Amino acid sequence: VQLVESGGGLVQAGGSLRLSCAASGSTFSIDAMGWYRQAPGKQRELVAAIHTGSGNTNYVDSVKGRFTISRDNAKNTMYLQMNSLKPEDTAVYYCHARGGLGKYWGQGTQVTVSS
Repeated sequence: VQLVESGGGLVQAGGSLRLSCAASGSTFSIDAMGWYRQAPGKQRELVAAIHTGSGNTNYVDSVKGRFTISRDNAKNTMYLQMNSLKPEDTAVYYCHARGGLGKYWGQGTQVTVSS
């Protein structure tokens, strides 16, 4: 499975961005996907996750009500809509997928929120 993120960039506080993660390869094996982020000097943390079958989602408390994770199974693409962005959301965002054949990471996309 290969994962390619896009959609990062520079935005002012209060603005919005939408990240995309396109999956290719043995996508039939994926049962869950998620977005992680890592800020400088901090550990990588799970931001949001979605079960590809049920559509169930979960979020870290700091983004609840602001971020929305979704998936288009027909396009093998996952999204993260980020609204009301804050400077503390600045990080490299990584797409992650897991399934019966293993765990996979994208290359990451930088999100920078200016105050």
